[in-house]
Amino acid sequence: MPRYFVKLAYRGTAYHGWQVQENAHTVQAELNEKISLLCNEKVNVVGCGRTDTGVHAREFFLHFDLEKALPFSQKDFVFRLNRFLPRDIAIYGVWEVPSRAHARFDAVSRTYCYYILLEKDPFACQLAMPFAGRLNLEAMQRAAKYLMEYEDFTSFSKLHTQTVTNICHITEAGWKKKGNMLVFTITADRFLRNMVRAIVGTFVEIGKGKLQPDDMKIIIEAKDRQYAGFSAPAQGLFLEEVKYPFQLKLNKQKQ
Repeated sequence: MPRYFVKLAYRGTAYHGWQVQENAHTVQAELNEKISLLCNEKVNVVGCGRTDTGVHAREFFLHFDLEKALPFSQKDFVFRLNRFLPRDIAIYGVWEVPSRAHARFDAVSRTYCYYILLEKDPFACQLAMPFAGRLNLEAMQRAAKYLMEYEDFTSFSKLHTQTVTNICHITEAGWKKKGNMLVFTITADRFLRNMVRAIVGTFVEIGKGKLQPDDMKIIIEAKDRQYAGFSAPAQGLFLEEVKYPFQLKLNKQKQ
């Protein structure tokens, strides 16, 4: 039974997140339907993560199994699937991988970016969090450094989830100003539900002066969601990059 990885991107505005849900339009459901039609057999795709309602992905990976090999070339598969899918989902590549390869469990890191729009912009307003006022970028940047000193991020986790552990290893966290945007970039081996949006909401409180940079340590050590800031809107959050072990990179290069 051959297994295939697919690289894609999507704009999450019209979807109730990645994961299949009853009576809801999701990215996973859209791909299950279209790949099944294309390959003439029932397919259930497995994603590299589970983005929430309205969250976007510039880079996303999934895998799926078939009873037989793809009925056409990899290049033709990409072309046909893009023709089937709506405009807000784009397929960039497909390649065959070992049967044990897993889009979710084999990922070694994920990078998210959150965008805050500092001035009125009709072209970016639906893909960033609009903010009217001033934010202290230096204070937000000082607070960001504390994230890499901790592993337990219970204070930024959505309540009542089925997550076994709230331990995450963050390797990058920081803010930059790009044009009319403030951009927060964070990389870790895994993320909790709503984690990045809760962190960003806390940063905004720091940027406004309602909290101090050192308060980030107090919030993390409290291990209590009520200590953190608000959950920033989903529209500003993008999954930017997913990294896999070296052998999967080799397969990707052969594509």
